[in-house]
Amino acid sequence: MRPITFQTKVYELLEDYPQLEDILTEISPAFAKLKNPILRRTIARVTTIQQAAAVAGIEAGEVVRRLRIAAGLSDSDAGVNNTTGAALESEQPDWFLPEKVIVRYDAVKTLDAGDVPMAEILRLSNSLQEGQIFEFSSPFLPTPILDMLSAKGFKIWSKREGAIFFNRVTKS
Repeated sequence: MRPITFQTKVYELLEDYPQLEDILTEISPAFAKLKNPILRRTIARVTTIQQAAAVAGIEAGEVVRRLRIAAGLSDSDAGVNNTTGAALESEQPDWFLPEKVIVRYDAVKTLDAGDVPMAEILRLSNSLQEGQIFEFSSPFLPTPILDMLSAKGFKIWSKREGAIFFNRVTKS
């Protein structure tokens, strides 16, 4: 069995400790989406506990601690770093101008239909020319996708408006 850390993939966690699925749902109702087999096979394979905690809006150290206790492991040394590259900013960055948004995508509808929007979000982001902006909405901060885009050199600005996150992506 693998240790439970910030960097543990959710899929691996549930593979090693299937009994923790109910604990995740207790921690946050956002984790109930893991019952969807499509999301479990796709998103859960690339999402770390740290990223999942950010999506759920809860502190990653607390998630790791509770999972370790439920698995019968030590709750010390939960992980190394509790930050993610996909930051939620309140200040509008200089590069964001509404008129530069060339395409908008509603990931909320895709998720509500039980589908995974990741491929479409990545495709639309990769089609951008320098200075153009792609905006997509989601019901949570999509940390794994934003981290992937950030690692590819995209600039990202996410802002929560009510229950929806508006995520803006541009090429650097």
